[in-house]
Amino acid sequence: MNLAYPTQKLQDWLTQQWVIFRGRSITPDEVSWLMGPFGYLDGIGEEYIEQLARKEGLVIDSKSGKKGLIPSMDMLHLPAHELSALSQHVIDFYENTADYALDFSVKWNPFFKGFGMLVNKIFSNRINQLNIPTSNRDGELLQSKVITLIEPESGEVRYTFWFRSAQSSGQVIYSGAYGLSTLPSGKICIKAVFPLPNGNATVLMTPGVGENGELILDSSGREFGDAGFYFLLKDSKGKYWSKFIRSFRDRLIVSAKQDHISAEQTLTLWRRKVLTFNYTIKRIRQPIGNIR
Repeated sequence: MNLAYPTQKLQDWLTQQWVIFRGRSITPDEVSWLMGPFGYLDGIGEEYIEQLARKEGLVIDSKSGKKGLIPSMDMLHLPAHELSALSQHVIDFYENTADYALDFSVKWNPFFKGFGMLVNKIFSNRINQLNIPTSNRDGELLQSKVITLIEPESGEVRYTFWFRSAQSSGQVIYSGAYGLSTLPSGKICIKAVFPLPNGNATVLMTPGVGENGELILDSSGREFGDAGFYFLLKDSKGKYWSKFIRSFRDRLIVSAKQDHISAEQTLTLWRRKVLTFNYTIKRIRQPIGNIR
């Protein structure tokens, strides 16, 4: 019988055992499109990034001026007509994310609010990851950092972390490694990896462009290998496992307004809305050239 790593909190062990029982065994080399950094047992805050750098012999880049979640939006390989229609302001945000400030509001479906409170109490507060506010709120300012880990000899970026915490409380909302991934179908997705104890939660989102130049990211896949939400872990014997959560979906729409960028993120479970984030995103450092 395959067992999760034994020396950890019971609630972590139980959830990992569920992934083993309901998921599938994976070989990292065969699912490279899915793999990302795993967390450690002692929490996932900003110190985790320093631990990961030491463990993998990487350097935290504090000098590079340009820090974006995606080096170039051309790398999404969008159809030419979609790329030309995509807002230049949205492109600039993804290519220069560190130059922007964010605030957000949260609106819960009351039916799921109790579930969110339970997850925060059992998991999020302890591991300092995915601390989603459980009360509806408006205008919460986020502290946002883009932290890149590079290969010391080549200078190649290995990981790009986007670290977001609530300014009012200091709690980590999200700490994730962002990049691109090519699905088995050949479709290029934006990938966000959120480290968890002995594993991670990974979201793969397919990009598209709306009629008003907005970027639409969608994780509505149907089966393993599609865009969607995945849990990954390593068990007590070093074997890897993954569970595709078809019922959980994430949709993000990023649009340019007159003086800012807005984003609406909707999370659904069993096709029912769980909560909605609304972001206001403004540039805090001026670009070298003009943005059209």
